[in-house]
Amino acid sequence: MQRPRGASKWLEKEVERRQRLGQESAARKALIASSYHPARPDVYNSLQDVALAPEFLAAVEYSTSPGADLQGLLQRLETVSEEKRIYRLPVFTAPFCQALLEELEHFEQSDMPKGRPNTMNNYGVLLHELGLDEPLVTPLRERFLQPLMALLYPEYRGWLDTHRAFVVKYAPGQDRELGCHYDNAELTLNVALGKAFTGGALYFGDLFQAPSALANPLEVEHVVGQGILHRGGQLHGARPLGTGERWNLVVWLRASAVRNRLCPMCCRKPDLVDDEGFGDGFTREEPATVDVCALT
Repeated sequence: MQRPRGASKWLEKEVERRQRLGQESAARKALIASSYHPARPDVYNSLQDVALAPEFLAAVEYSTSPGADLQGLLQRLETVSEEKRIYRLPVFTAPFCQALLEELEHFEQSDMPKGRPNTMNNYGVLLHELGLDEPLVTPLRERFLQPLMALLYPEYRGWLDTHRAFVVKYAPGQDRELGCHYDNAELTLNVALGKAFTGGALYFGDLFQAPSALANPLEVEHVVGQGILHRGGQLHGARPLGTGERWNLVVWLRASAVRNRLCPMCCRKPDLVDDEGFGDGFTREEPATVDVCALT
C-alpha cells in the first residue's frame, strides 16, 4: 500500500514523519509478538460467529441473500439518521466484549511499548501492533462488514479493501472528550466495548465539505456492544465523559479505488510514495473506474 506525497517541503516532512511512524510501529509489533504474554489467548483465535451478536449475524445473512435490498436491511437495524446515513446495530456479544476488554487492560498494564491510536487520542491500542488485525479485524471486514456496507453505502460496493483499526480509551485523568473531526476513511464502524460510564455521546454534523457543517449537530449515545456506522467524511466528535471508563473499537474502512483518485483528507489527487502494510490505504494499481462526484 502507499501514502500520499505532495510537492511542498511541509508535505515532504509529513511523509517522512509518517514513514517513521510506520517503522516504529513495525518495531513495536515485532517486540510484542516475541515478548508479550496475553491474558486472554482466546481473543486471538480467528473470529467466530459465537463472538457476534445474533442481530448482527441476521443482518449479514440477509445482506448476502438473493434479492436483498436496502429497505429489507433497514428493517434489521436502527436508522439513527436517514439524512446523514448513520446506522446502529449490535455487533459483539457481551462475553466477547468482556474478554476483549480484559485483554486490552492486561496489555495496557504491561511494560510493552504502545503506539497512539491517532493524532487526537492519547490512550488506546493499535490492533495490528497487538496482533489482532489478522484474526479479528480482517475477517470482520471481509466476511461481515462488506456485505452490510454494500447495501447501506452502495457507492463503495466491493471496494473496501483495507482498514485501520484501533481501540480508544476515555477515563478521568486521561482523554475525556474528542474534538470535532472527520476520519481518514471512506466508512467507519465505532463499537462501544464498555465499561460502565456516563456521558461521552457522539455528535454528528454534515459532511466536512458542506457549508455550516456543524449546524444543529445530532447526538448519539453509546450502547455497549453496539456499533455505529457512518461515512468517514461526516464531521463528528465525542462529548465529555461524565463518570467511569469508555473503551471503543474503531475500524476505518478504506477503498483504494476511491482514494487513489481523490484523497479523502485534502480532496486532491494523491502523489504516492511506498510504505509498509496498508499504509493509508492507497495503492499504485490501476483502480476500477470510479465516479468521485457520486461519492459526495
